[in-house]
Amino acid sequence: MKRLRKPLLIMFGTIAVLSVVLWFWLRPTGASAALLLVKPTVGDFYVQVTTTGELKAKKFVEIQGPPNAQAAEAYQMKISSLVSEGTVVKEGDIVAELDRSGITAKLTEVQLAVQKAEAQFTQARLDSSLNLSAARNDIRNLEYGLEENRLSFEQAAYEAPSIKRQAQISYEKAQRAFEEAKKNYQTKVQQAVAKMSEVGAELERVRNKMNVVMSVMQGFTIKAPAAGMVIYAKEWDGRKRVVGSQVNPWSPAVATLPDLTQMESITYVNEIDIRKISVGQYVRLSLDADPAKKLTGKITKVANIGEQRPNSDSKVFEVKIDVSEADTTLRPGMTTGNTILTATVKNVLSIPLECLHGENNMTVVYKQSGSTFVRQEVRVGAMNDNEVVIEQGLTAEDRLYLSVPAKAEGIKTIALPAVQKTGN
Repeated sequence: MKRLRKPLLIMFGTIAVLSVVLWFWLRPTGASAALLLVKPTVGDFYVQVTTTGELKAKKFVEIQGPPNAQAAEAYQMKISSLVSEGTVVKEGDIVAELDRSGITAKLTEVQLAVQKAEAQFTQARLDSSLNLSAARNDIRNLEYGLEENRLSFEQAAYEAPSIKRQAQISYEKAQRAFEEAKKNYQTKVQQAVAKMSEVGAELERVRNKMNVVMSVMQGFTIKAPAAGMVIYAKEWDGRKRVVGSQVNPWSPAVATLPDLTQMESITYVNEIDIRKISVGQYVRLSLDADPAKKLTGKITKVANIGEQRPNSDSKVFEVKIDVSEADTTLRPGMTTGNTILTATVKNVLSIPLECLHGENNMTVVYKQSGSTFVRQEVRVGAMNDNEVVIEQGLTAEDRLYLSVPAKAEGIKTIALPAVQKTGN
């Protein structure tokens, strides 16, 4: 019995060794057996562009800093307090306060300028009054002198000719001096009017400036112009305004009161995909904050000119998407996932993009062929982010490798027929 058992063990051992050798011999070349295989998909193919966007209200009321800030020379105003974003306010409620240190110093400066202008106005008025009073006294004295010389001239009518002539000359001199004094007085009056007009205008100017500064200073307490939910405005670089942010006359918005019934998603499409995008295309939207919520929309605007966004190496184009559904849970600033449907191809064969490779000026895939694999040339059609349409070279029953198998250099390549490739 022991003699029979030993040959049997040898036979079974030999069979096992041969099986292992045969498996290694017939298995796919290299490590391809461990690679994943996929089957082509048959059906409608959707060409899509996927982007990330941000919700924004189509209509909103801006809550702005004080008007006329530039006239008050208040160019940089720091936010010292701000209600929490999302606060629901009524018309007239305080939303923010601006730091008054700068505007207080400006008000003090303008008040000093007003005091100086008032002093100059008073001084000019006193000077004019004194000068004109002195001129009037001179005219009165000259008038008395003229009357005396007239009487002397009349009394000299019976005197010697020389005395009469002397009296006449004195009278004429007094007459000329009187007329000249009256003319000079009119000139001095005009000078006084001009001087008072000058200092009066300066006084009016600084008083108006003081009123503007005081009005702007009152605007440092920023109130809601209407009822609504407070959403912080954004800086030029996309960051939201917070306590410590600067407000200036060219960008006065502190916050907004959005109309939450009309929302849109603002997204940016890279320059490679923008040619696929057009107004009116259908969009599926999802919310990062609520993945279960699904929304729809349509493209309403596509920018004609690209821009360089922060943290982006390539040019992008702004695209606006109207959200079709009115949802009270939507809030400005929420992140959306936007899937833009740019085209639909009916009943075609498609495969994952990972299966596709470019080799020797050919587009190829690696497909299973019995116990090994072959390199198959294919002709491709429409493409989206994940899949590509195969117009020629594969069937629905093929099995494809997701990556290039090991030791694929010497395997068989199946090229497409030349006539079919050229489309003749």
